[in-house]
Formats: sequence, structure tokens, C-alpha cells
Amino acid sequence: HSVSKVMFHSPSGFQIDLEFNQTGHILNRRVFDYDLAQLAEKAGATVLTKAYVHRLLFDQNRISGVQFTSMGKSHSVRARLVVGADGVESRVGRWAGIDTRTKLCDMETCAQFTARGINVSQEHLHLYFSSRIAPEGYLWIFPKGDGLANVGLGISGEAARHKAPLTYLQEFMSDHFPDASVLTTVIGGVPCDKTISPLTADGFLLVGDAAHQVNPITGGGIITAMTAGKIAGQVAAKALAKGDVSSKALKDYPRLWHKAEGKNHQIFYKLKNYIYKLTDDELDAIAQAGLSVPLHHRTMLTLFRSALIKKPSLILDAVKVFT
Repeated sequence: HSVSKVMFHSPSGFQIDLEFNQTGHILNRRVFDYDLAQLAEKAGATVLTKAYVHRLLFDQNRISGVQFTSMGKSHSVRARLVVGADGVESRVGRWAGIDTRTKLCDMETCAQFTARGINVSQEHLHLYFSSRIAPEGYLWIFPKGDGLANVGLGISGEAARHKAPLTYLQEFMSDHFPDASVLTTVIGGVPCDKTISPLTADGFLLVGDAAHQVNPITGGGIITAMTAGKIAGQVAAKALAKGDVSSKALKDYPRLWHKAEGKNHQIFYKLKNYIYKLTDDELDAIAQAGLSVPLHHRTMLTLFRSALIKKPSLILDAVKVFT
């Protein structure tokens, strides 16, 4: 399903319509993952599902493979290089000696429904910002056509101490879409944190959510993970060809990652902490200022400028983000 606009919803219900420069797409994640697996297999990889990795293998203190269980049987695979891409708070990364923990304030705890009967504009992404709906986070509605949509939210781990994200989501659905039918429920965590350092060890690379390569503001990780995966694959191939997979030989991976995404990631992390600390009154003021900008002139930059005019004190807060 394609979308070309975003609708921001403020705490008091002000709605700001904004058009994209490009068309976005709502993915069917199962189909997407299946297609990626097929591409990997066609390129020569052996794809093994329902395999639970329970430890790394070491040879003279150097990682040399993995041990896993599949179909009730234990197996070992030797490898000159292991890539850890096992998601949030990676166990494989910890086994390799890398601290993959996330501070509670940087862990977005999330809940999402796929539901039918969500009657919203199908060409918009809908984003709600409100301490009542999603404190220190936001709620999203991603339409998938024919009244079907992903409705979810993420809130900081600190906010989740007081109320679970699933409870916030259920309350939102009761208030806005009481007749909707929930088809699936997904609950999990997203590390909206600084990129992990180091990203390598001898014979080892860390990639994706496991490496905190997630957009800290949106929690989106597909694009950044695929960027990191491509870089990691290229660096790994060169290292294997040279016969040296030491952490030093893999140093181009973190260097190229930070060149491609690192600066933006740092800025987004600071912006996240700024945006999620805005009060409901400040969010409403920004929304009202944005509504004064004609639709055909609206961009994120013009919205920000109008907000500064409406509330000059935001300038001081913004300066802190970039210093």
C-alpha cells in the first residue's frame, strides 16, 4: 500500500497535513522477509529457520562458529566470521564481549494491532503526539487499504513503568475505533539509542537492531539495518579474502557505517530527547503555528520556523540539541 502524505495529530486534536517529496510504502513484513530470504538463497546462502543459537564457539579465544538447536537436535557450524543480527539486546553480541544493553529511557516499549475497521485517510500516515496517548513516544496508524491498518505506539521504558503500552493502545482503540476488529497483536522493544561501540570483535560483526542501528526518533530500522548489512557484508568479504578477520581488519565497518549514517543518527538521538520532552501545550502551540503555513508551502523546515515564531523559547531548546 502506498502513501504520499502524513497527518500529525496534536494533543488537543489539531491536525497538520504534510505531503512527502517521495511516495512511501507500507510493507507486508512476512512477504518482505520471505523475499529477502529467497534473494539470499539465490546468492548462495543456506537459509535455516527454526534454529535457536545458544552459544558461540571459540578457538584459542577467537570466535570460530556457533552451536544451535534445530528440530530438537544440537548442531555446530564452524565459521571464520560470525555476524550477530539477533535483535534488541543481542545475546550473541554479549557472548562476543560487547555490551548490548539499553538504558530504560532509550528503550521504546511498543504494542501494535493489525486491525480492520480503521476508517482513516488511506493516503496518509497518521502520527499522534500526546502525553495522554503515548508519553515520551508517539502513536501511529499505517493504512494498508480496505479499512485494514497497523495501529501501534511506542513509549519510553520509563513511561511504561506506570502503564503498559498495550493498555495505552487498548484505550486509544476504545476511544477512536470502538468497532474495529483486532486481527493480530505484536509487542516488543526498540532500542532508540546511540549506536553500540564497538561494533566488532575478532571474527565478529554486530548489525541492525542488535547494534542499535535504529532511527532514534521514529524507531524505524529497516533502511538503516540494510545499509549496515550491506557495508558489513562488503567489509566481511574483503577480510575473508585476505585471511584476516581480526577486529582491526574489520575496522572499515564502523568507519563506513558512521560515514553513511552516524552523523544523522547522533542528531536524531538528540532530537528524540528534545521532542519527547515537549509538553502537550508546546505540541499544541507548534501545531497551531504549523496550521498558519499554507499547505503547498508546508515542509518540516517551514513548520519548525513557524513554531519558533510562535514560541521563541524553543530556540534555546533547539540550540541545546546541536551543542
